[in-house]
Amino acid sequence: MTQAGDHDKDDISLVGEYALHLLDAGERLAFEKRLAGDPSLRALLREWDEGFVSLADQFEEVIPPPRAKSAIDARLFGPATARFSLRAGVLALAVVAALAFFVGPVLWNTPDGPLYVADIAAQDRTLVVEATFDPDTAVIAINRTAGAATTGRVLELWLIAEGAPAPVSLGVMPEAPLATIAVPEDLRTAMLGATLAISDEPLGGSPTGAPTGAVLAAGSITLL
Repeated sequence: MTQAGDHDKDDISLVGEYALHLLDAGERLAFEKRLAGDPSLRALLREWDEGFVSLADQFEEVIPPPRAKSAIDARLFGPATARFSLRAGVLALAVVAALAFFVGPVLWNTPDGPLYVADIAAQDRTLVVEATFDPDTAVIAINRTAGAATTGRVLELWLIAEGAPAPVSLGVMPEAPLATIAVPEDLRTAMLGATLAISDEPLGGSPTGAPTGAVLAAGSITLL
């Protein structure tokens, strides 16, 4: 088998970049011309490919909770593009893992600040809303994955803070499954540890400042 030591560092890096599809079109074409006439270079490329495949053997499959994906997507991409991000996210993780395996440790950087999430769901899961609150922007990103308001009614979102005497309305939820709701400044510090609830209300929202219809779903806010 061809060993990495048989090649200079530039060739080793170049093969890795080719295997990871990091070269531009011109660089890739030039490398493929070299590859066609260099058996040792092709052997080195096979070593890279086999190394990538072996990475999967080192990990047990872990299924994350459903809210984790929507929370991460909303944080990184915003609610309007969250549904398109899974393939990009998987590819990015594969690239980072491969580079860590071949060229040394990788420094992982996490987003600044905390991220709060809530799985607001009915007991029978007929209404499910995944909510993510970013205190840096004071915005709740919502992803309604099941259920909707009935004809002539709306869904209203409520904040039930710890120790608060009554729920506080955060507004009528938009009809679109993916949307955002701004949190008033005086309520931002009450988010962590609170509960988000959704009630069934007349058009325009509750006329009394308190839930008037049935409370359809609720979920605690936790730190992701």
